[in-house]
Amino acid sequence: MRLIALPFLFLVGTANSQQLPIFDAHLHYSHDAWELVPVPQAIEILRKAGLKRALISSSGDEGQQRLYAAAPDLVIPELRPYRNRSEVGTWVRDSSVIPYLESRLSKYTYAGIGEFHLYGADADLPVPRRMVELAKKHELFLHAHSDIDAVERLFKQWPQARILWAHSGFDSPDRVAAMLRKHKNLWCDLAFRTDHGSGGKVDPAWRKTFLEFPDRFMVGTDSYTPERWHYIGEHANWSRAWLSDLPRDVAERIAWKNGEALFSSFQSR
Repeated sequence: MRLIALPFLFLVGTANSQQLPIFDAHLHYSHDAWELVPVPQAIEILRKAGLKRALISSSGDEGQQRLYAAAPDLVIPELRPYRNRSEVGTWVRDSSVIPYLESRLSKYTYAGIGEFHLYGADADLPVPRRMVELAKKHELFLHAHSDIDAVERLFKQWPQARILWAHSGFDSPDRVAAMLRKHKNLWCDLAFRTDHGSGGKVDPAWRKTFLEFPDRFMVGTDSYTPERWHYIGEHANWSRAWLSDLPRDVAERIAWKNGEALFSSFQSR
Protein backbone atom coordinates (compact mmCIF):
# COMPACT_ATOMS: atom_id res chain seq x y z
CA MET A 1 0.00 0.00 0.00
CA ARG A 2 1.31 3.45 -0.90
CA LEU A 3 0.49 5.84 1.93
CA ILE A 4 0.29 9.60 1.65
CA ALA A 5 1.76 11.51 4.56
CA LEU A 6 -0.08 14.39 6.18
CA PRO A 7 1.26 17.95 5.84
CA PHE A 8 3.82 19.01 8.41
CA LEU A 9 2.61 20.21 11.80
CA PHE A 10 5.48 22.38 12.94
CA LEU A 11 6.46 23.18 16.50
CA VAL A 12 9.27 25.39 17.67
CA GLY A 13 11.71 23.40 19.77
CA THR A 14 12.99 24.30 23.18
CA ALA A 15 16.18 26.28 23.59
CA ASN A 16 17.99 23.07 24.41
CA SER A 17 16.63 21.13 21.44
CA GLN A 18 17.31 23.99 19.03
CA GLN A 19 21.02 23.52 19.65
CA LEU A 20 20.87 20.11 17.98
CA PRO A 21 22.53 20.12 14.53
CA ILE A 22 20.55 18.50 11.72
CA PHE A 23 21.67 16.25 8.88
CA ASP A 24 18.85 16.53 6.33
CA ALA A 25 18.89 13.28 4.36
CA HIS A 26 16.18 14.11 1.86
CA LEU A 27 16.21 17.33 -0.15
CA HIS A 28 15.67 18.18 -3.81
CA TYR A 29 16.67 21.27 -5.79
CA SER A 30 15.06 20.57 -9.15
CA HIS A 31 14.83 22.72 -12.26
CA ASP A 32 11.65 24.49 -11.15
CA ALA A 33 13.30 25.69 -7.90
CA TRP A 34 16.28 27.53 -9.36
CA GLU A 35 14.48 30.84 -10.05
CA LEU A 36 12.10 30.75 -7.09
CA VAL A 37 14.92 29.97 -4.64
CA PRO A 38 18.25 31.09 -6.16
CA VAL A 39 21.44 29.36 -5.03
CA PRO A 40 22.56 32.03 -2.52
CA GLN A 41 19.12 32.02 -0.90
CA ALA A 42 18.99 28.22 -0.82
CA ILE A 43 22.36 28.01 0.92
CA GLU A 44 21.29 30.71 3.38
CA ILE A 45 18.13 28.71 4.19
CA LEU A 46 20.17 25.58 4.89
CA ARG A 47 22.66 27.35 7.13
CA LYS A 48 20.03 29.37 8.99
CA ALA A 49 18.16 26.11 9.70
CA GLY A 50 21.24 24.80 11.48
CA LEU A 51 21.90 22.02 8.99
CA LYS A 52 25.25 20.34 9.41
CA ARG A 53 25.05 18.59 6.03
CA ALA A 54 22.32 17.96 3.46
CA LEU A 55 21.86 15.07 1.03
CA ILE A 56 20.47 16.74 -2.10
CA SER A 57 19.35 15.51 -5.51
CA SER A 58 17.52 17.19 -8.36
CA SER A 59 15.52 16.33 -11.44
CA GLY A 60 17.92 17.42 -14.12
CA ASP A 61 20.97 17.05 -11.85
CA GLU A 62 22.14 20.58 -12.49
CA GLY A 63 20.41 21.90 -9.39
CA GLN A 64 22.43 20.21 -6.71
CA GLN A 65 25.60 20.69 -8.74
CA ARG A 66 25.05 24.44 -8.40
CA LEU A 67 24.49 24.09 -4.66
CA TYR A 68 27.48 21.79 -4.28
CA ALA A 69 29.74 24.23 -6.11
CA ALA A 70 28.58 27.02 -3.80
CA ALA A 71 28.82 25.06 -0.53
CA PRO A 72 30.79 21.79 -0.77
CA ASP A 73 31.11 21.74 3.02
CA LEU A 74 27.34 21.56 3.35
CA VAL A 75 25.95 19.77 0.29
CA ILE A 76 26.28 16.04 -0.44
CA PRO A 77 25.03 15.36 -3.99
CA GLU A 78 23.20 12.27 -5.16
CA LEU A 79 22.12 11.47 -8.70
CA ARG A 80 18.47 11.02 -9.68
CA PRO A 81 17.56 9.04 -12.81
CA TYR A 82 15.13 11.84 -13.73
CA ARG A 83 15.92 14.64 -16.15
CA ASN A 84 12.58 16.30 -15.33
CA ARG A 85 9.57 15.62 -13.13
CA SER A 86 7.60 13.85 -15.85
CA GLU A 87 10.01 10.89 -15.74
CA VAL A 88 9.13 9.86 -12.17
CA GLY A 89 6.70 7.23 -13.44
CA THR A 90 8.36 6.37 -16.77
CA TRP A 91 12.09 6.02 -16.04
CA VAL A 92 11.93 2.30 -15.23
CA ARG A 93 11.14 1.51 -18.88
CA ASP A 94 13.22 4.27 -20.49
CA SER A 95 16.52 2.87 -21.76
CA SER A 96 17.89 6.39 -22.35
CA VAL A 97 18.17 6.77 -18.56
CA ILE A 98 21.24 4.55 -18.46
CA PRO A 99 23.53 6.57 -20.77
CA TYR A 100 22.37 9.67 -18.92
CA LEU A 101 23.45 8.17 -15.58
CA GLU A 102 26.72 6.95 -17.07
CA SER A 103 27.46 10.40 -18.46
CA ARG A 104 26.82 12.16 -15.15
CA LEU A 105 28.80 9.57 -13.17
CA SER A 106 31.79 10.09 -15.46
CA LYS A 107 31.67 13.84 -14.90
CA TYR A 108 30.70 14.37 -11.25
CA THR A 109 31.13 12.83 -7.82
CA TYR A 110 28.11 11.51 -5.93
CA ALA A 111 27.32 9.77 -2.67
CA GLY A 112 24.37 7.83 -4.01
CA ILE A 113 21.79 7.27 -6.73
CA GLY A 114 18.33 8.53 -5.90
CA GLU A 115 15.90 9.39 -4.70
CA PHE A 116 14.15 7.18 -7.25
CA HIS A 117 10.58 5.83 -7.19
CA LEU A 118 10.45 2.08 -7.67
CA TYR A 119 7.75 -0.41 -6.69
CA GLY A 120 7.34 -4.17 -6.65
CA ALA A 121 8.38 -6.21 -9.66
CA ASP A 122 9.45 -3.07 -11.55
CA ALA A 123 12.72 -3.39 -9.62
CA ASP A 124 13.60 -6.35 -11.82
CA LEU A 125 13.15 -4.51 -15.11
CA PRO A 126 16.33 -4.00 -17.20
CA VAL A 127 16.72 -0.25 -16.52
CA PRO A 128 16.56 -0.48 -12.70
CA ARG A 129 18.84 -3.53 -12.80
CA ARG A 130 21.42 -1.63 -14.80
CA MET A 131 21.11 1.30 -12.38
CA VAL A 132 21.91 -1.06 -9.51
CA GLU A 133 24.95 -2.31 -11.43
CA LEU A 134 26.15 1.27 -11.82
CA ALA A 135 25.69 1.91 -8.11
CA LYS A 136 27.69 -1.22 -7.38
CA LYS A 137 30.46 -0.20 -9.79
CA HIS A 138 30.76 3.26 -8.24
CA GLU A 139 30.12 2.07 -4.65
CA LEU A 140 27.09 4.33 -4.21
CA PHE A 141 24.10 4.26 -1.90
CA LEU A 142 20.67 3.56 -3.33
CA HIS A 143 18.06 6.06 -2.10
CA ALA A 144 14.83 4.19 -2.76
CA HIS A 145 11.29 5.52 -2.54
CA SER A 146 9.95 1.99 -2.58
CA ASP A 147 7.66 -0.55 -1.03
CA ILE A 148 9.01 -3.55 0.85
CA ASP A 149 8.79 -5.77 -2.23
CA ALA A 150 11.06 -3.51 -4.28
CA VAL A 151 13.57 -3.14 -1.44
CA GLU A 152 13.77 -6.92 -1.14
CA ARG A 153 14.33 -7.23 -4.89
CA LEU A 154 17.12 -4.63 -4.77
CA PHE A 155 18.90 -6.57 -2.05
CA LYS A 156 18.44 -9.79 -4.02
CA GLN A 157 20.20 -8.18 -6.99
CA TRP A 158 22.98 -6.79 -4.80
CA PRO A 159 23.12 -8.36 -1.33
CA GLN A 160 25.84 -5.91 -0.20
CA ALA A 161 23.89 -2.85 -1.32
CA ARG A 162 23.55 0.07 1.08
CA ILE A 163 19.98 1.32 0.82
CA LEU A 164 18.53 4.48 2.29
CA TRP A 165 14.79 3.81 2.43
CA ALA A 166 13.00 7.07 1.65
CA HIS A 167 10.16 7.93 4.02
CA SER A 168 10.80 4.60 5.78
CA GLY A 169 8.61 3.20 3.03
CA PHE A 170 5.60 5.11 4.44
CA ASP A 171 5.18 1.89 6.37
CA SER A 172 4.32 1.10 9.99
CA PRO A 173 7.07 1.13 12.65
CA ASP A 174 6.75 -2.60 13.32
CA ARG A 175 7.18 -3.47 9.63
CA VAL A 176 10.07 -1.03 9.33
CA ALA A 177 11.69 -2.66 12.37
CA ALA A 178 11.28 -6.10 10.80
CA MET A 179 13.07 -4.91 7.66
CA LEU A 180 15.90 -3.39 9.72
CA ARG A 181 16.36 -6.66 11.59
CA LYS A 182 16.54 -8.53 8.30
CA HIS A 183 18.86 -6.16 6.42
CA LYS A 184 21.92 -4.77 8.17
CA ASN A 185 22.67 -2.42 5.27
CA LEU A 186 19.27 -0.73 5.33
CA TRP A 187 18.79 2.79 6.74
CA CYS A 188 15.65 4.91 6.83
CA ASP A 189 14.85 8.56 6.38
CA LEU A 190 11.76 10.04 8.01
CA ALA A 191 11.03 12.64 5.35
CA PHE A 192 7.46 13.88 4.88
CA ARG A 193 6.12 11.92 7.83
CA THR A 194 4.49 13.20 11.00
CA ASP A 195 3.24 9.98 12.57
CA HIS A 196 6.42 9.45 14.57
CA GLY A 197 6.26 12.75 16.44
CA SER A 198 3.47 15.08 17.52
CA GLY A 199 3.32 17.87 20.07
CA GLY A 200 6.98 17.39 20.84
CA LYS A 201 6.39 13.75 21.82
CA VAL A 202 7.44 10.54 20.10
CA ASP A 203 4.79 7.97 19.22
CA PRO A 204 5.19 4.89 21.50
CA ALA A 205 5.51 2.39 18.63
CA TRP A 206 8.09 4.55 16.89
CA ARG A 207 9.93 5.10 20.17
CA LYS A 208 10.38 1.34 20.49
CA THR A 209 11.77 1.16 16.97
CA PHE A 210 14.08 4.16 17.42
CA LEU A 211 15.50 2.72 20.64
CA GLU A 212 16.07 -0.68 19.02
CA PHE A 213 17.75 0.88 15.96
CA PRO A 214 19.18 4.24 17.05
CA ASP A 215 21.84 4.11 14.33
CA ARG A 216 19.51 3.45 11.39
CA PHE A 217 17.34 6.59 11.09
CA MET A 218 17.79 10.11 9.71
CA VAL A 219 15.47 13.09 9.39
CA GLY A 220 14.57 14.74 6.09
CA THR A 221 12.40 17.55 4.78
CA ASP A 222 11.69 16.45 1.19
CA SER A 223 11.56 19.67 -0.83
CA TYR A 224 9.79 17.95 -3.71
CA THR A 225 8.22 21.28 -4.73
CA PRO A 226 10.09 24.61 -4.74
CA GLU A 227 7.80 26.08 -2.06
CA ARG A 228 8.93 23.49 0.45
CA TRP A 229 12.38 25.09 0.57
CA HIS A 230 10.77 27.66 2.82
CA TYR A 231 9.77 24.87 5.26
CA ILE A 232 13.30 23.61 5.86
CA GLY A 233 13.95 25.78 8.91
CA GLU A 234 10.53 25.03 10.41
CA HIS A 235 10.98 21.32 9.77
CA ALA A 236 14.38 21.37 11.49
CA ASN A 237 12.80 22.95 14.58
CA TRP A 238 9.88 20.51 14.48
CA SER A 239 12.40 17.66 14.33
CA ARG A 240 14.34 19.06 17.27
CA ALA A 241 11.11 19.20 19.28
CA TRP A 242 10.21 15.50 18.98
CA LEU A 243 13.86 14.42 19.13
CA SER A 244 14.10 16.11 22.53
CA ASP A 245 11.64 13.48 23.80
CA LEU A 246 14.25 10.76 23.17
CA PRO A 247 17.40 10.02 25.18
CA ARG A 248 20.01 12.60 24.21
CA ASP A 249 22.39 10.09 22.61
CA VAL A 250 19.59 8.63 20.46
CA ALA A 251 18.38 12.10 19.48
CA GLU A 252 21.88 13.11 18.41
CA ARG A 253 22.28 9.99 16.28
CA ILE A 254 18.99 10.50 14.43
CA ALA A 255 19.47 14.26 14.14
CA TRP A 256 22.93 14.22 12.56
CA LYS A 257 25.41 11.59 13.70
CA ASN A 258 23.97 8.73 11.63
CA GLY A 259 24.12 10.82 8.47
CA GLU A 260 27.65 11.95 9.22
CA ALA A 261 28.76 8.37 9.86
CA LEU A 262 27.12 6.92 6.77
CA PHE A 263 28.40 9.55 4.37
CA SER A 264 31.77 10.22 5.97
CA SER A 265 33.52 8.45 3.09
CA PHE A 266 32.15 10.94 0.55
CA GLN A 267 34.97 13.16 -0.62
CA SER A 268 34.15 16.55 -2.09
CA ARG A 269 35.94 17.50 -5.28
